[in-house]
Amino acid sequence: MRLFALALVAALPALAVNPALAATTYPLTLQNCGMAVTFDKAPARVVSIKSTATELLLSLGLADRIVGVGFQDGPLPDELAAAGSDLSVLSDKLPSQEVVLETEPDFVYGGWESNFAADGAGERPTLAALGVASYVAPAACRSVKPPKLTFDAIFGEFEEMGAIFDVEAAATTLVDAQKASLAALKPDPRGLTAVWYSSGTKAPYVGAGNNAPAMVMEALGLKNIFGDVDDGWISASWEAVVDANPDVIVLVDAAWNSAAQKKKLLAENPITSQLDAVINQRYLVIAFPASEAGVRNVPATLDMARQLTALDLPTP
Repeated sequence: MRLFALALVAALPALAVNPALAATTYPLTLQNCGMAVTFDKAPARVVSIKSTATELLLSLGLADRIVGVGFQDGPLPDELAAAGSDLSVLSDKLPSQEVVLETEPDFVYGGWESNFAADGAGERPTLAALGVASYVAPAACRSVKPPKLTFDAIFGEFEEMGAIFDVEAAATTLVDAQKASLAALKPDPRGLTAVWYSSGTKAPYVGAGNNAPAMVMEALGLKNIFGDVDDGWISASWEAVVDANPDVIVLVDAAWNSAAQKKKLLAENPITSQLDAVINQRYLVIAFPASEAGVRNVPATLDMARQLTALDLPTP
């Protein structure tokens, strides 16, 4: 979290001295997850679904445009708590289309494509017919398979939001600050192996080879034991994890399945209790909202790099 604060603080002086970038020319049409979305003007009433969407809007200074949030994955980081203190929570889970439309939105920003379902916030064509634009976080698109995720792709989402809301200067400053932070990261040179344990008990749900877990582990210099699987996350088996015997285990800390609960399960499971990483407590912890593509990825990666250097690992 401290690194996230530093990135935002570093951005503030630049906002004060940079000349204004060219304003967005409307109508603006973007291709998003297989659908053309046109904006006649900057959205004024936004519903954001999932933490990744909400936190990017707040990071761009757009709190006053948010008329409701849903399906938040955890508390806001300290650096955004004040900006998001007055957000109206529509639902702890996925809000219904009726609830969304009651806010009279002109834009719905979803962190997952599945948020836009008939029994959820509403299908995208239906919303469009009602005059409500929509946007899916590109890394979460499933209608059109996204390429392997990179930090540059995430920065591209920041820039698209900057264009949509005509706040290009704020988006550019955020991107520049995160690029500078990322440039300071030195991948671990030891060739360590790792598994990204997201959720699951009987079978682990793990990070595979083409989304945020792969991107973060690669930046850290860790070899993902499921990195050859062309997917974002997969259901694996404990036997496969044990066979690989990773040097490090990444634990996703979620309200519904905490890092502490995962450690307990790994220590008590007769199969996983014999893993070197479990015996020696070689864990890296990441908050769930930072484990999906978004504004928290860079600061979380730097934090995990610090955790990695503190682990008791054998000298090569």
